[in-house]
Amino acid sequence: MAKYLAIILLILFCYNVRAQSWEVGGFAGGSGYMGDLNPNNPLKVSGIAAGGFIKRNINGYVSIRAGYTYGKISAADSTSGGNQQFRDRNLSFTTRLSEISLTGEFNFLKYIPSVSHDIYTPFIYAGIGYTAYNPQANYQGKTYDLRPLTTEGQSTPYPNSTIVAPFGVGIKYNVAGRLSLIADLGYRVAFTDYLDDVSGVYVDKSNLSGVVAKALSDRSGEKTGIYTGSAGTQRGDLRKRDTYLFVGFSISYTFITPKCYF
Repeated sequence: MAKYLAIILLILFCYNVRAQSWEVGGFAGGSGYMGDLNPNNPLKVSGIAAGGFIKRNINGYVSIRAGYTYGKISAADSTSGGNQQFRDRNLSFTTRLSEISLTGEFNFLKYIPSVSHDIYTPFIYAGIGYTAYNPQANYQGKTYDLRPLTTEGQSTPYPNSTIVAPFGVGIKYNVAGRLSLIADLGYRVAFTDYLDDVSGVYVDKSNLSGVVAKALSDRSGEKTGIYTGSAGTQRGDLRKRDTYLFVGFSISYTFITPKCYF
């Protein structure tokens, strides 16, 4: 899937690169996640995000965007101030995300920097993407990749990449000439429940190989010595998919000549 998306991005970039309705830009902001360690707060930012994009503006309302975004998400049960059950579970993770995406945008107002009457517009977008991820956790001063440890007793490690469905909202403002300042908030529904290495139930530790795998499968007793993760009991929230978000600002430049729109 990643190969095919990369080909699409290359075609979009190479096709008629001299066309005056192309746009390029860069993004910076924050990233967050909703899943088994954060099931209720859709706006919680836990890391940084940055990326770039190219865009084909079909007209003042519709455009197609190809982009790359890097982000970092994390969560820890120990910081769950209002949920004793989470604090007792004591799981944690950090994941670096590397995403390529292809999305369609729709402007609510006709927006062509330095040409149209409207100097701003709200917009929405949706599309498809592909994300590489690798959940990790710190244990006794060291960082471990969680995927190969199969902490829930998987017969084989889960994939380290997934298809995602991006969607979001934002606003564009023509700050000067052909420059636009863009603010947006976008979510990605991941077709995996393992961005955080947590999904289903606790496994019998005798089925795990290695001291580290056994320790990271159930961390409930690290401070108290009392381990509550009995085999077959709930470890995750049992929802099938994790979600992550990117929020921030972009600066873009649009290549325009009058013949594009007249």
